[in-house]
Amino acid sequence: MNHRFYGPEVGLFLNGEIPPFSKKEFSFYKKIFAVDGAFYYLNTFGVSVDYLIGDFDSILKKDIPNIPLETCILKTYDQRYTDFDKALNIIYDKGFLNINVWGANGVEQDHFLGNLSTALKYKEKLSIIFHDKYHSYFFSDKKTSFYQKKNKKVSLFPFPKVEGLYTYGLRYSIKKGLLKIGKNIGIRNEAYNYNQKIEIHYKNGELLIFIER
Repeated sequence: MNHRFYGPEVGLFLNGEIPPFSKKEFSFYKKIFAVDGAFYYLNTFGVSVDYLIGDFDSILKKDIPNIPLETCILKTYDQRYTDFDKALNIIYDKGFLNINVWGANGVEQDHFLGNLSTALKYKEKLSIIFHDKYHSYFFSDKKTSFYQKKNKKVSLFPFPKVEGLYTYGLRYSIKKGLLKIGKNIGIRNEAYNYNQKIEIHYKNGELLIFIER
């Protein structure tokens, strides 16, 4: 899945479910940002953190002196915003627009929903793609396209409603579709050809797309 903006990609690691680690997958990130307790699992897997962000309520005081000197610590105590929100602001201020987010889900599901709401707030000025061990997922533009392997799942989830939805390349096509939470949603669709190009466009609303890894 490609980002929307020209320029380098960065990784942002949150304090949720520990992602499936592959240093090769993370090696092309220009910078690594971590929020609070995510530092622990990154450190365990030997991933160097460039910026550590948060109010540090998830890091034991005795461990702070052990943070490597090359890691820049950015303390953010404003409780009006989540650590994810503050991290996105910092990344944007440093000139990065393409962000791969890991650890946004799991552990506490209210945090996961909050993270989705925050990502939607930044949709226009940042390209944010979430990743976990099952999917990559993102808020779609009105028109988007990507490739998916045959029989791999593609789920379309309204947030909370999508109108005038058209799809091409999915096994179960949609034309002039209406998706709405509490009525009908478009999950568990799939690509029907080898390395299929999927095209999706809609007129109104917000659409969250999940692509099976």
